[in-house]
Amino acid sequence: APFYDRAALRAGNRIAEPAIVEQHDTTVVIPPRCEATIDPYGNLLIDCDAIASQRGHALAAPILQRVIGGAFTAIAQEMASVLYRMSYSSIIRESEDLGAGIFDKDGHILAESESTPMFMGAMPRIVQNVIKLLGDDIHEGDIILHNDPYYGATHSPDCAIVVPIFRQGDLIGFSGASAHLLDIGGSHPGINIDAVDIYAEGNIYRAVKLVEKGVRRDGLWRHILENMRTPTPNEGDIQAMIAACELAKSRYLELAERYGLSAVEAAGRYWMDYSEQMLRREIAKIPDGEYETDVGYLDDDGVNRGKKLPVKVKVIIAGDEITYDLTGSSDEVPTGYNVPYEGTTCSAMAFITRMMFLDTVTYPVYVPQNEGMSRPIKVIAPKGSIFNPNFPRSCFARFCQVQRAVDLVLRALAPIVPEKITAGNSAHLHFISYSGFDTKEGEYWVYLEVNEGSYGGRPDRDGLDAVDCLIANTRNNPIEELEWRFPMRTERYELRDESCAAGKWRGGIGIVRVNRMLVDTIVTCEGERHESDEPWGIFGGDAGLNASVVRNRGQSNEESWPSKFTGLTLAAGDTVEITVPNSGGYGDPLERDPELILSDVLDEFTTVELAREKYGVVIEPGTLRLDRNATKRLRAERCSAARLLEPA
Repeated sequence: APFYDRAALRAGNRIAEPAIVEQHDTTVVIPPRCEATIDPYGNLLIDCDAIASQRGHALAAPILQRVIGGAFTAIAQEMASVLYRMSYSSIIRESEDLGAGIFDKDGHILAESESTPMFMGAMPRIVQNVIKLLGDDIHEGDIILHNDPYYGATHSPDCAIVVPIFRQGDLIGFSGASAHLLDIGGSHPGINIDAVDIYAEGNIYRAVKLVEKGVRRDGLWRHILENMRTPTPNEGDIQAMIAACELAKSRYLELAERYGLSAVEAAGRYWMDYSEQMLRREIAKIPDGEYETDVGYLDDDGVNRGKKLPVKVKVIIAGDEITYDLTGSSDEVPTGYNVPYEGTTCSAMAFITRMMFLDTVTYPVYVPQNEGMSRPIKVIAPKGSIFNPNFPRSCFARFCQVQRAVDLVLRALAPIVPEKITAGNSAHLHFISYSGFDTKEGEYWVYLEVNEGSYGGRPDRDGLDAVDCLIANTRNNPIEELEWRFPMRTERYELRDESCAAGKWRGGIGIVRVNRMLVDTIVTCEGERHESDEPWGIFGGDAGLNASVVRNRGQSNEESWPSKFTGLTLAAGDTVEITVPNSGGYGDPLERDPELILSDVLDEFTTVELAREKYGVVIEPGTLRLDRNATKRLRAERCSAARLLEPA
């Protein structure tokens, strides 16, 4: 059958059977004895009158599976839309720190929203652990709250709502959503690095029923909200998750009613098998072997300053399976700087696998995110390590560790799949909470800010500037939102001043941000890469630059703060400056197009001096014009000198 690109089709085009029409997020099959037409609005209309009278399912089954599979994805995306529109807190509504999806009756995820990648592997573990914890005590009308990091949650602030779906008295599936609540009642508002154990993090909900058999448990609701610093936004966010899950439940039941439960379940199994097969096919293209790289280091555990924590990664390819071995990484630490194994460590490795092998933008066909993606992936993290701590170690601040781990995965695989990796990324997260008590409202205000980083240079283009990277991928919060709702002002928010990392494809540039407090404010930061190794360059590209946090820059009381701290105070009028990493360059700088370097100079991404020193490009200082002849001569001299230095 011929293949057609949906984007190339125009109104009035007709396609004779049989044929396949491909587009980014779906594939349309035109079966025998059918004809497709593109209408004036770009819709693809398939005339199936010739086979409408047939009762056999051989031809209908592939189409039906596609239709139901598309419905799965639409349900998950609609859940996310509800959360974007209904949530009270900006960390969900603006930054999109959430995950949502639908699941079969065993907790296998059928489809998931395209939001924060951290939830990619966590949501099915959450639902499966809820099933394990409650067993037969799951009933129609239940609404379940869960955030235990030792039972699938990414960390305790990411609270999940799980709703069972019953049809004619039988359990047929689940809907679930998880999002970051502003505060869960721990020892410090917002974020908590210096937590001695899980109990210091705040309230832990282990498959707790907010609604049981359709009856709201009002006393429990009051108890939960009275033990949080931010009850008003938290209640709104929980209600938004419930609304998203209830909508998904109704949509899933509509699917079962329209197409039959057996067809829906068969489509679920088909798509999980399909995603698994597609991932296995890509992994199998990589030569078998064990791939390692240099050990990376984290600054410290947030309390024991100067004690760097190793992150060691080995990637093992065996046929069509991939294993990530974190043996040799740091032991667990006595603070909140540990990583939940199921909800975060495994989720991070699921993400980086998808990013490399089945990226939704670069891969030629759309492969849905579902349970099948996890089947070819194994993660080894010794019990008692920072990536698999023992209960009751605190796991509150767990993001930077896995950011560094997945970044090292890219570095380990760079020699064999250079076209699928980036140079070293910022691979950090300067996640900061600002808080204080609002006497008028009678409760705390808490603002959570994700200070985005940058991506390393890529095989065919520059690294992205000022963007959250890797498994974080949250959106930045608009300044207007911040200044409208909170007693703070943002006085500077732009690309940092230092030049980008040189390479054939330059490294991305991080941001610098200055916030001024209008009232006395409690500040906590979960950050990284102040004192450890810089974002690495690859294939001759330069390394990037590390981060910093400075109180009252340029004032007599200027003070440099570490990457992680808990409960420091900024007085009214104080400022805090956050500068995040520049990422590494990809490829030999001498191979970069001189026109691109001129553009970099004009954009102040680099300087005239560095253009000459790093790239061998001559730009006249006064006129800022590119001297092509001088550039050609200088690069030829550099290449000749490099050849003389090569070993015989």
